[in-house]
Amino acid sequence: MTLRNRLLGVAAGVALDAALGEVPGPHPVAGFGRVMLAVEARLWRDQRSAGVGHAVVGTGLGLLAGALAPSVAVAAWVTVAARGLDEAARRVEEALVAGDLPRARAALPSLVGRDPSALDEKEIARAVVESVAENAVDALVVPVWWGAVAGAPGACAARAVNTLDAMVGYRSPRYRHFGWASARLDDAAAFVPARLTALAVALLCPSRAGAVLEAVRQDAPRHPSPNAGVAEAAFAGALGLRLGGPTRYATGLELRPTLGTGRPPEVCDIARARALLRRLTALTALTSLLGGLAVAPACGRSR
Repeated sequence: MTLRNRLLGVAAGVALDAALGEVPGPHPVAGFGRVMLAVEARLWRDQRSAGVGHAVVGTGLGLLAGALAPSVAVAAWVTVAARGLDEAARRVEEALVAGDLPRARAALPSLVGRDPSALDEKEIARAVVESVAENAVDALVVPVWWGAVAGAPGACAARAVNTLDAMVGYRSPRYRHFGWASARLDDAAAFVPARLTALAVALLCPSRAGAVLEAVRQDAPRHPSPNAGVAEAAFAGALGLRLGGPTRYATGLELRPTLGTGRPPEVCDIARARALLRRLTALTALTSLLGGLAVAPACGRSR
């Protein structure tokens, strides 16, 4: 498959996700997760080697699913989840605007793996903004990048790796060793997309481009994730916010470094982060489309 077809295919997939949301019926990613739970039950040992086997099986299933996909466009539609991310953030935002803190806490786990039980309004707002930033990479740019590089198998394998990381990539006693391979694979798959995301955010916010790049350069390296820190720092710089700080997960309290030099997020900033996500989605689709159209003459002359 030519680069032209791959680029046009991922552009179509992003457009389908933006227009229609998730594919109808049982979502393939949810089915993949159930299969990998069964694989984990058979393979789990408190060893890295067992986790490597788990990661190989999961990545192989992703590649196979991509090989069987009818087109790059369909594979991208299945693997891109930008609209779902936007809607999940909107549900928390609406609860906070309505003053319904219990409903906001109940909706938060659809976005982040934090313990929401003791979070106040501003802490929830921070969690949502950070999740929108981090997942802009995983739910949008990663599948688009790998779909453009390697077609439907690339997009599906990248989504499989990200799902594996979400399932077993935690630094908990059970997954400290078993989840190591999945976490490192996910870091590798998102390395380039995270930095493309930061550049795109700077382009989308030209008046804040300097702050975006400075936050990425200065603050992102201190984040425990080589990719989430880049995306969160970029959003912090673009929105004039300060992200990071004490973060409570089910596995305990983590003292995250601060990202950006602005004020702490408030409820109103969720809408701003969502708007930036939608602009990033549009830019991703447009760039893929124009890239596909631009390479068509060169591909035609090379045959």
